[in-house]
Amino acid sequence: MKTLGLRLSYFVLLLVLPVARMTIKNNNNNNTLKHLQPFPPLKNDNLLRAARGEVVDRVPVWVMRQAGRYLPEFQELRKQHDFFTVCRTPELACEVTMQPLRRFDLDASIIFSDILVIPQALGLTVEMHAGVGPVLPQPICTPEDLKRLTPDGALSRLTYVGDAITMMRHKLDGRVPLIGFTGAPWTLMGYMIEGGGSKTMSKAKAWLTNYPEDTKLFLNLLTDVIVDYLEMQVTAGAQMLQVFESSAEHLSKEEFLLWSAPYLRRIRDDLVDRLTKKVIPAVPLIIFAKGAGHSLKEQSELGYDVIGLDWTVDPVEARAVVGPNITLQGNLDPQSMYCEPNELRSLATEMVHKFGKSRYIANLGHGITPQTPITSMEVLVEAVHNAL
Repeated sequence: MKTLGLRLSYFVLLLVLPVARMTIKNNNNNNTLKHLQPFPPLKNDNLLRAARGEVVDRVPVWVMRQAGRYLPEFQELRKQHDFFTVCRTPELACEVTMQPLRRFDLDASIIFSDILVIPQALGLTVEMHAGVGPVLPQPICTPEDLKRLTPDGALSRLTYVGDAITMMRHKLDGRVPLIGFTGAPWTLMGYMIEGGGSKTMSKAKAWLTNYPEDTKLFLNLLTDVIVDYLEMQVTAGAQMLQVFESSAEHLSKEEFLLWSAPYLRRIRDDLVDRLTKKVIPAVPLIIFAKGAGHSLKEQSELGYDVIGLDWTVDPVEARAVVGPNITLQGNLDPQSMYCEPNELRSLATEMVHKFGKSRYIANLGHGITPQTPITSMEVLVEAVHNAL
């Protein structure tokens, strides 16, 4: 009996040790543990199928900034909470993310956050001023100021985004896919140097000529943090990612190819490489470079699954440039949302007809603006779904 007991103990030990090792490994990587947890099955996958070039039931539609100031319920919540408090509180971020889905038959959700959480994680103060927008009171003025940035541990200061993503996946209950996002290096660098939004980006552009080597260091530092951040979002449950190069409009084609495209490529390549090594399925990637219609061909060669177009780009011409194997997203002028319903319906229908049903995701050509009528969102979504 004693021998039998020893054999049983040894057998139990063999079973327990691998589990213990797995537990230790997972405790060392909470994000990987998040990724392994089961989520509710997806009920509407048209967005993901469109990104992969598969047949869709209907043209999927979502809107940049769809959770935002045009919604009265968002305004009410903001009366009680500071903007970045909402971003940093998963329960509040999920509530705001869900708001447009309660009103409209959208085909995607996008986690409520802001591209400037990365500068915050790097040690800069970012404030949201009413009527002004984001303000960074102590910007990066000279290369010497780069020493103030704290990339070590930056990801640990962004875990609230991952927590919100995981929470939101469960709250969605598989209704639609959840999109995560980040700002691109050049766009983030611009905010960090200018101290906020800028119509000219003159200070940031001066770096390109006055401090070219330091600019490369700055952009590479941001790229490293962005890759970490996007990996965390995928492991937390994001099913698609968008990279916002919102300030590409301030770059010429030559500047875009030198100061934006290489870092966009590295984001994609490094992220896919990391996920592959960790046996985590890759998710579709969208690049939205506002104002970079001059470089669509080059964008199509960066490895992204989807290219977002602003409203200045003709869909037919864009398709001819990028070819048949890239999904296009966009690109109704946000100003069209102020048209009368019948005119808006006509514009949205015409847009869908230009893009076609294959490899297409309907969206605006930039974010929805604060005074947009609620009825316009209803008309847009209905028109897209009924266009083909």
